[in-house]
Amino acid sequence: MTLLSIHNLSLPIEDPVLKFLLVLIIILAAPLLLNKIKVPHLLGLIIAGAVIGPNGFNVLARDSSIVVTGTTGLLYIMFLAGLEIDMGDFKKNKWKSLGYGGYAFIFPFILGYFGAFYILGFSMLTSVLFASLFSSQTLITYPLISKLGIAKNQAVNITVGGTMITDVATLLVLAIVVGLVQGDMGISFWVKLSISFVVFSLVVLMLFPLIGRWFFKKINDKISQYIFVLVMIYFAAVLAELAGVEAIIGAFFAGLALNRLIPHTSSLMNRVEFVGNAIFIPFFLISVGMLIDFKVFFNSFETIKVASIMLVASIGGKYISAVIAQKTFRFTKEEGRLVFGLSSASAAATLATVMVGYNIIISETETGEPIRLLNEHVLNGSILLILISCTISSFISMSSAQKIAEQDNEETVSGNSHEQENILLALNHESTVERMVNLGILIKAHSNTENLFALNVINEDKNESSVKNAEKLLHQATDMAAAADVKIQPLKRYDNDVINGVNNVIKEQNITDLIIGLEDSKGFSPSFTDNLYNGYLQRDDLNVLVYHAIQPLATITNHAVMIPENAHKEAGFFHALLRVWNIARNSGATVTFYASEEILNILQRIIKKANIEAEFIVMNTWKDGEQTATQLKDNEALIIFMAKRGMKSYIPQMRLIPELLNKYLSDKNYLLIFPFSEFENTDFEKRSVGNHSDFMEIGNIVNKVFR
Repeated sequence: MTLLSIHNLSLPIEDPVLKFLLVLIIILAAPLLLNKIKVPHLLGLIIAGAVIGPNGFNVLARDSSIVVTGTTGLLYIMFLAGLEIDMGDFKKNKWKSLGYGGYAFIFPFILGYFGAFYILGFSMLTSVLFASLFSSQTLITYPLISKLGIAKNQAVNITVGGTMITDVATLLVLAIVVGLVQGDMGISFWVKLSISFVVFSLVVLMLFPLIGRWFFKKINDKISQYIFVLVMIYFAAVLAELAGVEAIIGAFFAGLALNRLIPHTSSLMNRVEFVGNAIFIPFFLISVGMLIDFKVFFNSFETIKVASIMLVASIGGKYISAVIAQKTFRFTKEEGRLVFGLSSASAAATLATVMVGYNIIISETETGEPIRLLNEHVLNGSILLILISCTISSFISMSSAQKIAEQDNEETVSGNSHEQENILLALNHESTVERMVNLGILIKAHSNTENLFALNVINEDKNESSVKNAEKLLHQATDMAAAADVKIQPLKRYDNDVINGVNNVIKEQNITDLIIGLEDSKGFSPSFTDNLYNGYLQRDDLNVLVYHAIQPLATITNHAVMIPENAHKEAGFFHALLRVWNIARNSGATVTFYASEEILNILQRIIKKANIEAEFIVMNTWKDGEQTATQLKDNEALIIFMAKRGMKSYIPQMRLIPELLNKYLSDKNYLLIFPFSEFENTDFEKRSVGNHSDFMEIGNIVNKVFR
């Protein structure tokens, strides 16, 4: 240990406060300094780890505290990859993910095997394990991709799915080779590995969602919810290790399991991403850097030779895989580069495999020196591979992702009137505030960062308790939205009549969507029904949503959507449809549409442009739909497209809907949507309604919500 006699301070630093302070300074400084010279801060953190680590200036030791926090960061990366994957797109592209995973595993494996067996002279088993190092890939740049808002891009989705394939295959190769070396590769080994992996998968993918849904329905405390997420990550990781595979596979599976329970726009998702990107993931990158020892490459030509073959096999194999994937799946040039950028980093499974192989001693030399399954040259070469592959991955991913994000923004349909949404939450009851805010965040466009309003109307007598109650409700709304990194503009309005107060704000703020919350126990009271039909619905240019929530939106598994005949001929139909689409995309819930065959055909063609998980059932009569609605199962919700008297889709039975909801669905979530009946902008009306057969336009309009 090197000593430095300055105020009795020794290197490596052992004081926990000073150690943590130094790491935090690095995490803070790396992005601020490197962003100015266009260098990805991920690379800066790795280099910083090399400089301060035991092979650099020995400022910090790679002790248990660094390893534990860094391991959490690695698990976090895999968890976020599973959590943010669009399950609808994943299912739609599962064969493409499997195909790409096959490319990404086979080509690096072939290059690695030939290099090891024919050039380096390794044994067959060592060559197989050596080759598998390059088939795995670490999504080290995924947080960067997610931050740019293109995580739902098909190329990203397929690459993430393929990563699961490559990493599982790599770690299975490791388990098999280790079993062969240790001589326990009998039938019992294969049976045990197969059964344990299947049991692990079933427990995580089927049991975890049930546990999570129960927990989120019962527990509202935000801190407890976040700790629960961490528990599930580590629990899945432990189960994976018990099943004989690496912990990172467990973390990825945990992300898939909780995917539908943590909406991408929710406050919980914001907390998960924030803590991971601020603390755990940077710790992992620094811990990887601490493994780098540049001196070994000047001391041994054999190490340089091994490292060169590793780089060619890994980077070359991933490049070939990306090019073939680009041709096979018809990606654009930038999407092909993004696939290569995402997949070219090697860290997690590579490091795990190398360490296991290095620690297995197969025999000894005449002088008593151990002969390892993977020797020290491979260990040192893997460190250089990690550094260079992460460097290439960071630069290419950042470059291609930025270009794709810019192209997406250019292709986004921009318009006037109702495309510029302004959403108003009419707050009146404390029990409805949180769920109204969550609905507002869920249905809004991703680009809408300023135009979400919360209103409470105060009687003009300015009663002090009324003012305090208004301030309390508005403060709750703004705090809840801020937790999801969304800004709500609070509004207080003094007026003798609530409806007049709301209508005046609608005019002043050019509100496009009004959300009204129903109290859990009361539902549609006579006074509320009268205010709705004789007040709010008197406006023709307003999309009105009436929301009744018994349980959190994130715990809903399926939304049954009833659409009356001729609804697609209404001016506000596609605007209202965007809200349903956004609920499905952001919550991950499935949607079952009940409508006429003509409307279902329209929806099926739109879904090709903006995919969601949906089923389509022909509803012959409105009465059939009502009967279906009254038979909803647990964790299912109802959405009904309504219409005002005189509209094309209006039917007399709609007046009975409030009574039926009070009678049959008082314990269920439901949402009534009253689309507006006319546009302020006639060009937009013509394009959306008159030309609804032009589904490229409609697809772009639907997609506009997710920008």
